[in-house]
Amino acid sequence: MSTVFDQMLERYGNLPKEALWNAKYEVTQQIALAGLRRGGFFNKAAFYGGTCLRIVHGMRRFSEDMDFTLLKEDPTFHLENYFQAVIDEFKLAGRDVVITKKDKMTLGKVESAFLKDETDVYNLSFQTEKTLKVKIEIDVKPPLEFQTELINLYNPYPFIVRCMTLPCLYAGKMHALAFRNWKTRIKGRDWYDFEWYVRKGVPLDYNHLRSRINEFNGLDLSKDDFLTLLKERLSTADIESVKADAIRFVEDTRELDIWSNDYFLQLADMIKFV
Repeated sequence: MSTVFDQMLERYGNLPKEALWNAKYEVTQQIALAGLRRGGFFNKAAFYGGTCLRIVHGMRRFSEDMDFTLLKEDPTFHLENYFQAVIDEFKLAGRDVVITKKDKMTLGKVESAFLKDETDVYNLSFQTEKTLKVKIEIDVKPPLEFQTELINLYNPYPFIVRCMTLPCLYAGKMHALAFRNWKTRIKGRDWYDFEWYVRKGVPLDYNHLRSRINEFNGLDLSKDDFLTLLKERLSTADIESVKADAIRFVEDTRELDIWSNDYFLQLADMIKFV
């Protein structure tokens, strides 16, 4: 008898090996969201980031990690209080999972340079042909000036999640694109998401972006100053490295054929602010 997990995976049809692995990530993320919802998590927190764009808004790229933020600081909050609800949800779906807190001292340089001290990190994992791990980050000291909305999801069954609004999600992504510490690993997924926002005509909530920049980087930038900084990064990045990261996660790799530094500079000129 097939499990709920297997049935959800069957919706993706026959996929090549890497795409199938991405689909398993996505099914895992959907079940985790359902468990968090069942536990009451979204009364205190909101979903954001690339995985939110994928699962909630249908963006055509897969995503690995799950990012959440508290709605406001709460010294009584502990993500561990919601673990049992998530574990129970996976058991109903036919999987036994383990959730462990991750030592930020062991994170890679790219990750740790972009995490605040007040961000807790967890791994949700289970064994398939190899161990599948979904990293969960929860910002327990959130930046101010963001808005949320309640949105319906339908897998593994109908339920509601609280998400940042698209303009605020956009702000978080532009902060990552402009300030993420690349070292030798450019995160081309940031570029894909940026293009998605511009093509969708989503306005950028600069109040939230300004708050994030101040919180993480100690800077107070005007819109013009931010655009100058962004364009410098877009014009100097190795676009082949950008593509090499993004291509592993996109459904149709032909979407990247147009990518160039000049193309992204043109997108920067198309940014609309709230």
